[in-house]
Amino acid sequence: METSQVLIASPIGVLAVLCAVAAFFFLLAQVTDSRLFKFLPPLLFIYATPVFLSNLAIGGHTLIPNKSIIYTGLSQYALPVFIVLMLIKVNVPAIVKVMGKGVLVMLMGTAGVMVGGVVSYILVHGWLPEDSWKGVGTLAGSWIGGTANMLASKEILEASETQFTLAIVADNVIYIVWLPLLLMSRDYADKFNKWARVPADRLAAMDAAAEMHAEEDHAPTMQQYLYLAAVVIGVAAAGHGVAPPIAGWIASLSPDLANIFSETTTRILFVTTIALFLSTTPISRLPSSTAIGTALVYVFVAGMGARAEISGLGDAPVFVLGAFIWIFIHGLFMLAGAWIFRVDVHSVAIASAANIGAAASAPIVAAHHRPNLVPASILLALLGYALGNYLAPLTGHLARIAVGQ
Repeated sequence: METSQVLIASPIGVLAVLCAVAAFFFLLAQVTDSRLFKFLPPLLFIYATPVFLSNLAIGGHTLIPNKSIIYTGLSQYALPVFIVLMLIKVNVPAIVKVMGKGVLVMLMGTAGVMVGGVVSYILVHGWLPEDSWKGVGTLAGSWIGGTANMLASKEILEASETQFTLAIVADNVIYIVWLPLLLMSRDYADKFNKWARVPADRLAAMDAAAEMHAEEDHAPTMQQYLYLAAVVIGVAAAGHGVAPPIAGWIASLSPDLANIFSETTTRILFVTTIALFLSTTPISRLPSSTAIGTALVYVFVAGMGARAEISGLGDAPVFVLGAFIWIFIHGLFMLAGAWIFRVDVHSVAIASAANIGAAASAPIVAAHHRPNLVPASILLALLGYALGNYLAPLTGHLARIAVGQ
């Protein structure tokens, strides 16, 4: 789209619009306290609004462009930054201490996402464009970890804007159906727990562990923000520095692997791995990292919406049908995990929310089931973030291989 047809074309102006869109819908949700945002999360509107702002021409002009240095800058620089910000808070020992075998059920659910993605793609790929496995990998990112993983998987797999849009649509349609089911499951706790043969002392032990787990809550200092900036930007810079030679070395070993481990893939996996290592060090105690990272995620989502092309939405019904098959398989894996590990319905619902809805939904489900598990639910969602950048792209490639593409 030509600059003369765009009302706001300057990079700083475009960034201001993206930030304003992200802030507006969270403000609207907070001020109105509308139930709408419990079933249609702000994420959907934050993505959809820039789609219209960059595609809908009024009087021959759109508000913002489809292409901008801001969008490429977010992909190259903001993405590794918010990956580090979110992953340095992963606390695996605390999750295991509180949730116990609920962690194993979540991992079963993660396996269900991977298997479900491959099986559903096998069933519906004949009605979809050939590169739709990239959309599968992108959606798997959301369902294994969260929006940050969805964005990272999109970049790793080099999915088109059309495939990303299909993943966003399917993600939100399934969310509208799946979240109420997870909330309603509390009403069947006694019957479910009897079926799953849950030990009588499990809930009491879980509650006791939750009471012992206390999150630090204090105002960040200026020095801590500087330390955080130095660590996060340093890791992101290291990722940019080492990715080209590592990707080149892999390509020299195997041309086939070069198609999988591109510079972008190598950079994201390197940053993910370093951030997980840092989560085991005192750096994990730096405050506010997850909140800042999540804020960047939403600005990034707005930027993805501005780049979107709406021409491929005719494939949405088939892609969404595949997503329903997919979530059904995930549900079966969750039930199998509950029965094998003898885990209560509350833990199962929270574990599924940590996969499918991530940090935005897991606390909602936890608050409805057992409010003292809200901190553990956030940690469980962060565990999904830790896994997503590795397993979601793998799911996409497994789907591709399964149908011979």
